[in-house]
Amino acid sequence: MKKTGQDESSVQHVFIVGSKGIPGNYGGYETFVDKLTEYHQNNPSLKYHVACKAKDTKTFEYHNADCFDVKVPDIGPAQAIYYDVAALNYCVKYIKQHNIQHPIVYILACRIGPFAAHFQRVIHKLGGKLYINPDGHEWMRAKWSAPVRKYWKISEQLMTKHCDLLICDSKNIEKYIHDEYGKYNPKTTFIAYGAETRKSKLADDDQKLISWYKEKGLSPKSYYLVVGRFVPENNYETMIREFMKSRSKRDFALITNVSDKFLEELKEKTHFDQDPRIKFVGTVYDKELLMKIRENAYGYFHGHEVGGTNPSLLEALGSTDLNLLLDVGFNREVAEDAALYWNKQPGNLASLIDQADNMNAGEITELGEKSSQRVVEAYSWQHIADEYNRLLKYIKF
Repeated sequence: MKKTGQDESSVQHVFIVGSKGIPGNYGGYETFVDKLTEYHQNNPSLKYHVACKAKDTKTFEYHNADCFDVKVPDIGPAQAIYYDVAALNYCVKYIKQHNIQHPIVYILACRIGPFAAHFQRVIHKLGGKLYINPDGHEWMRAKWSAPVRKYWKISEQLMTKHCDLLICDSKNIEKYIHDEYGKYNPKTTFIAYGAETRKSKLADDDQKLISWYKEKGLSPKSYYLVVGRFVPENNYETMIREFMKSRSKRDFALITNVSDKFLEELKEKTHFDQDPRIKFVGTVYDKELLMKIRENAYGYFHGHEVGGTNPSLLEALGSTDLNLLLDVGFNREVAEDAALYWNKQPGNLASLIDQADNMNAGEITELGEKSSQRVVEAYSWQHIADEYNRLLKYIKF
């Protein structure tokens, strides 16, 4: 809604397409949109319009953003492409109907490459700009078949070619865009993903926390932790295999949405079911409880190697003192010297776990202070919201 007395010409309208929607979805893009609208909800010069994937069609307001549901039929893997195209058609129609001047349409992820030139042309005719967030290397994810991977790569290429600005949440992704698609002379900028810098609201003796620990057979500082999607490129096999090789007396708790097929594959390859320290503990959707579980972990494993600035890594750096990260550019860029690093060579992580188990309290506290400071300085949601405020409000049309 337009604020009373607000000069409409001074309002920058921003249409966001590509997340599953807000509120109540907690993937990376969903959290990003939730936080961006939350931190800008009292900013009279920015007005957000957010596409939400739904089974029906309705509009509602959340964090002062106009949210619109896009009805998506059950058509398998093509759903994501259908959703983005339908949402963009809605945006175009809305911009025309409301005669919105200089709109920005911001697409999250590179799923609709074959349609990018068309939508850029239409948005330009309406006096607007098309921005893209290229996400990570979707075409490298193991879950996709070869033809689907090929589509994602072509889609990424076409969207890089047909947009006005790529907003990369990782410097490594920004470099990749220029290295791979330099012939298009893409215009890019870097604004990271964000994280909370506060501690959990739950007390140490909160009954919810105590019950969860009792149910899972865990206790504070008695476990290493991982939180993330249950997919091969997050290197669950390496982490489990190496933990089993280690001499650690602690547990390894895995908070993830287990897929039976992948779980059976892992069981067959590692026989983790024969090691009582390996504990798949299900998912935790209570954000305060999850934050507290992170804070109380002895150490955190991060095995992600596909993608930009990873949300679960930022949350770990903000919450857990001791972080053991896969040594790839994305992770080094984020954590710098505030973490320990491992590679996929046999025995490397197992040796690091044994080393971590024998660290003294002072060493661990120092790493924790460094990692928290890293998040505060470069990745706090307030900092990210301020960066977007500058970018969106002062763009030259």
